Amino acid sequence: MVIDTQTGRQAAAAPAPAIELRGISKSFGPVQANKDISIRVEKGSIHGIIGENGAGKSTLMSILYGFYRADAGEILINGAPVDIPDSQAAIRAGIGMVFQHFKLVENFSVLENIILGAEDGALLRPSLSKARRALMDLAREYELNVDPEALIENLSVGHQQRVEILKALYRQADILILDEPTGVLTPAEADHLFRILRNLKREGKTIILITHKLREIMEITDAVSVMRRGEMISTVRTAETTPEQLAELMVGRKVLLRVQKTPAKPGATVLEVENLRVVDDKGVERLRGIDLTLRAGEILGIAGVAGNGQSELLEVLAGITTGTGSAWLNGTPLDLTGRTSDGQTRRESGVAHVPEDRHRRGLILDFAAWENVAFGYHHRPDYQKNAIFMDNAALLQDTAAKMARFDVRPPNPRLAARNFSGGNQQKIVLAREIERNPDLLLIGQPTRGVDIGAIEFIHQRIVELRDAGKAILLVSVELDEILSLSDRIAVMFDGRIMGERLPGDADERELGLLMAGMKGGPA
Repeated sequence: MVIDTQTGRQAAAAPAPAIELRGISKSFGPVQANKDISIRVEKGSIHGIIGENGAGKSTLMSILYGFYRADAGEILINGAPVDIPDSQAAIRAGIGMVFQHFKLVENFSVLENIILGAEDGALLRPSLSKARRALMDLAREYELNVDPEALIENLSVGHQQRVEILKALYRQADILILDEPTGVLTPAEADHLFRILRNLKREGKTIILITHKLREIMEITDAVSVMRRGEMISTVRTAETTPEQLAELMVGRKVLLRVQKTPAKPGATVLEVENLRVVDDKGVERLRGIDLTLRAGEILGIAGVAGNGQSELLEVLAGITTGTGSAWLNGTPLDLTGRTSDGQTRRESGVAHVPEDRHRRGLILDFAAWENVAFGYHHRPDYQKNAIFMDNAALLQDTAAKMARFDVRPPNPRLAARNFSGGNQQKIVLAREIERNPDLLLIGQPTRGVDIGAIEFIHQRIVELRDAGKAILLVSVELDEILSLSDRIAVMFDGRIMGERLPGDADERELGLLMAGMKGGPA
């Protein structure tokens, strides 16, 4: 019973929050990932969690979903304490999680993925029949339409995400955690996802949204919690804050949310490409006749949903893969076939490459930072002690200087690459490539998984390189990034360039249509 102290009458008790975390702490060796964190998430709300890389967001959600056990603290669901030693316990407690990288079996159907791990017995037919009926009801109720018989590998990324949400709902989840859910969606797909989330909220579901996109936080959430360096800094009502205030809470200083740059002053043509085609090892044509021109002192942004040929474009120009057609660098023909040219030859001719996947292409995670800085450039005279050995002392000194200029934390050249946060790993790759004074910089997803403070820094360095007269080919799935950085925008779909726009003349709707393979208006 709750008594109103002013009237003496019985008052209705406030409803228990869907989730309450009290005093959660978690350390990994000497690193304290979460420090005495407390948070309340109201039932039937959409609650955002933001913070820089390494702020502790993922660790906190991993504790809630049973991947980690907290060293201290308490978890309450609907006001009752619960023990969550593993993900099965989280599912039993009504918690579902949609990961940034989907956990789906690609050669299974939608139905098979839905029931995987939740079968009713040894015979699959009854489970499939039950799931098919439930799927139809859920799809109708939440606008989650997807063909139950379709193979995952044949679905778009947006539809795969719907399958992940359906999996959680099929398992009776009342609480949904979504980790960076719009990172690989077109604007139209992101809008549809937001409609789904609003439908879920209307039905009483509670949603936790982890995202680095402040625009999405402002658009979809009811409240937002800000984490910094393992601590909970603040929780505010979204309607009572601004993106600028949230950015300052995240980083601890004022942050520029828009790229500041003067108009481009394009010079001579640096890169020219005609009828570029690439066929992968399965015989699928990934580039279908690409034509483009890029001049000194400008940024050409390539927009598009991941998987539409952008990766192949960067890799063939960097000499990693081969193709057919014609290309010229500063008027000199490039060998696209790989017979006389490779990645090393490209670097020597003035091409630098920041790959889209820093883990697969950009770094060897078990190697030290100074070793990663040397990759591809270890033949340089200033790194050679003699004709046989590298000058490790010179490399260490050079890496320390690059780390200082790029604000890499911690500034330790001997630390293994895997021990840096994602943003600092990206800075190591950028420092290696940008500081070679390239004529042409090929840069893929420059701020993928990077926090807002590092995004500001990376954008500034890219603009500085442009202003120094370099040609930059920028690939990004972040439409805001493309619009902010680019001097010209080309949109790719299914291996083709669908159209080219100037940033001042483009709008997100039109670019979204082009990204989906539909002409968005006059070129």
